[in-house]
Amino acid sequence: MVKIRDLMKDDCGTISKAFAEQGWNKPVSQYERYLLEQEEGTREVVVAEYNNHFAGYLTIRWKSDYEPFFSVGIPEIVDLNVLMKYQKNGIATALMDEAERLVSEKCDRIGIGFGLTRDYGAAQRLYVKRGYIPDGLGISQNGKFLTYGDQITIDDDVALYLTKTLIS
Repeated sequence: MVKIRDLMKDDCGTISKAFAEQGWNKPVSQYERYLLEQEEGTREVVVAEYNNHFAGYLTIRWKSDYEPFFSVGIPEIVDLNVLMKYQKNGIATALMDEAERLVSEKCDRIGIGFGLTRDYGAAQRLYVKRGYIPDGLGISQNGKFLTYGDQITIDDDVALYLTKTLIS
């Protein structure tokens, strides 16, 4: 059973440890910063539990760092992660449902960006199936839109951004 709730102080170490166990470096300080931003109202953090165990999380930046979203007030889903051992159990879907519900209370659109490598394949399919469409601005890296002839290193900072119109 999936349960969705807000991030709490005790979660910071639990989340960091859970990702470390699968070989991912996600320091406690990252979640302490998320908690502070949640308390300040700049970020919303929702946590998923599966059978009473931490399984994943998602954050919403109410003022996106991505300029095309920021300039028109589109909140952005940032940092959606589900532990590998809990994937394919509807956890990302439950997190996305909650994010869209929360954003629909304040805005009529939501945005998201994702990386272009194979690692993001499941997320790419999920977003398209949920009705997210590309914003039409192409790919960017660290806020710079890429054009023909640009030479880049493909990493997590190369992204495509999408939006979805929400019905409240």
